Order: sequence, then structure tokens, then C-alpha cells
Amino acid sequence: MKKLNYVPLTATPFQQNKKYKERSPQNLELANYIRCFWGSEQPYLQKDQSVDASIVVPDTCVDIIYNIDYTDNTITGGFCGINDASFWDHDRKESGHLVSVFAIRFFAWNAYVFSEDSLKDTINTYDEVRTRFRWLDNMLRQQLFDKHTLEERGKAAEEILLDRLSEIRQNSMIDNAVEQIILRKGTQSVTELAKECFISSRQLERLFHEYIGITPKKLCSLVRYQYLWHEILTNPKFHVLDAVCKYAYTDQSHLMREFKRYHAMDIRTARLYAYQHCGSHVGNIQDFPKQS
Repeated sequence: MKKLNYVPLTATPFQQNKKYKERSPQNLELANYIRCFWGSEQPYLQKDQSVDASIVVPDTCVDIIYNIDYTDNTITGGFCGINDASFWDHDRKESGHLVSVFAIRFFAWNAYVFSEDSLKDTINTYDEVRTRFRWLDNMLRQQLFDKHTLEERGKAAEEILLDRLSEIRQNSMIDNAVEQIILRKGTQSVTELAKECFISSRQLERLFHEYIGITPKKLCSLVRYQYLWHEILTNPKFHVLDAVCKYAYTDQSHLMREFKRYHAMDIRTARLYAYQHCGSHVGNIQDFPKQS
């Protein structure tokens, strides 16, 4: 698949702190498959019993997440499938433990090329990483103890995944369909998408279930929501009525209802929440990459 100018965002895309930082893939080819590596910049001491909670919104990505506990000498790894609803994530790490996190965030439509099994029925699920990525877990898990920083772990994971690229098999139909969805910003119907891909709607549905774990209709809806969210944060002249027309919503109520369904907040509250979690990187708001 060629590089798509598509930048899916979390609920707090400007957040950077000791517990959460992102690292983009250094290899351009790998950047077609991976949105970013993320996690704690280095191990940190969990000081108290407080439970940190953060909202997770549908970002059209899937994640392999490792939690490393140096105090207990344990690593737990899970695979988070694509989500079509927001939820609150609660950080319940043990007080007094030295811990860290490392994760790989794949574009949802490209994770299958590294998986050993179908991604069917993975929507809104969190499963043991070895269920579908045993080969990766075998090569990466021990290195997470030996390498302590996000930069070191990102480089190690990137080398492993790059070696795998020579063995992957991609489905050209999935690639073509996703490219059309991105180009149209998720505004087309499944019937239109199937015609653009020269395939029946039923066959397209089957392929999406198998390779992505979600229906093409739902992916279109999520991509449209992501374009809307990007514009809400980066366009100082954002206006709801303009967005209704631009992203083919039925009317203003439809846009606001669908945004709240995916984000669990109205637009004003969501924007405020994102800005409140900028940390020391407020300047990054002005420099955030534009969608085409």
C-alpha cells in the first residue's frame, strides 16, 4: 500500500509526559503500517494508589501493549483490536513498583500483515498478544527488560518488523478499498465503495471482517469522525455547518450526535479536554500535520 496522508488522533494528541510519549517509525516503508510506537519514556516509580483515568476514542488503529513491572520481574502483553466506541482506561499499577509501558500502534487495516491469524471478531476486544502475534512476542518480549527507554525499544521493534516485511502477503483489495475510503474521507456508502473497487458489497464485507475485524460501513464512519476531529483541533475557523457539508452529514444534529457517540463528549468539551492535556508541548498544536 502506498503512503496515505492520514493522521488519526487520540483524545489527547498533544500529550507528552513521562508516562506517555510517541515515537514515529524512522523507516518510511514501515510508516505505511505503523502509526507510532508509544509508552513511557523510561521506567518510573508508581508513587501512590491513585488511579489515573484517560478516555480512549476510536482512532482507527490497533495496539500491541506491553506493561513491564521491574519490581515483580513480569511482562504482560495484550492486543487491543479496533474500537468503534470510546471508553475510559484506568491505570492501576501497584504503588511503589518500578514500571514502564511500551506499545506498537498499527493502522487497523495493516495489522493483519504481521498477524498469524485472522482479525475477525477483534472489534472492541483486548486479548493476549500471543494469540495472533506469537512470532513478534517471542522476539520482542525479552528485549523490553534489556532496553529501558522508548527510543531503544522503538528501534528494536522496528528492526524486527522490518525483517518481517520481506515475508508479508498483502490483500490488494483491502489496500484499494482503504485507499478509496481515505481519499473520500469516509463519506461514501458501502455500495459506492464496492463499485469503486469492482467487487460485490457482500464480498467486501467478508474481506473487512477477516482482515480488519470491522465492517466497511463502520470504517467509513470512523474515518469521517477522525477527519472531523482533526479539523476541530487544527482549524481556528472551524464551523459545524461547514463541516456538515464537507463531511456529508445529514444535518448539524447528525454530526453532533455521531461525534458524541464516538467521543463521549460534545465538541466544545472534547476540544477543551485535548488542550488541557498538552503538558509542556502547547506549541505543537500550531505545528500539527494537516490532513489532505
